[in-house]
Amino acid sequence: MSDESDLLAANAAFYAAFAAGDFAALAALWADRDGISCIHPGWSPIIGRGAVIGTWRDIINNPGRPQIVCADPYAIVDGDHGHVLCIELVDGAALAAANHFARIGGVWRMVHHQSGAIAQLTSAHDDPDSHRLH
Repeated sequence: MSDESDLLAANAAFYAAFAAGDFAALAALWADRDGISCIHPGWSPIIGRGAVIGTWRDIINNPGRPQIVCADPYAIVDGDHGHVLCIELVDGAALAAANHFARIGGVWRMVHHQSGAIAQLTSAHDDPDSHRLH
């Protein structure tokens, strides 16, 4: 597999763990260090493994948690760092998301997640030279 496909597989595992409500699998996908961070839509930044993982535990344990589907993932790899840009469909609403990873011991681990509202969806054919997600 290529670095990009390995990165996309790690990203897909993140969304699969969330969809399944598998907190242990989701927590295992994150780097085991305090330098991780997360910004949930409408939240202030969260820094540190305990705080970040705690928010995911609370979200997953909430019986009314949203259904989230990752669409149009695009991987960018730069050495042992990579990120996936995608559209999250959250109960039907579209959010722009960025998931940042570090390759640790040969395995891609998440180090930052951020998603937020999109003012307007555009398509790649609006600007053929861009890699804009649609």
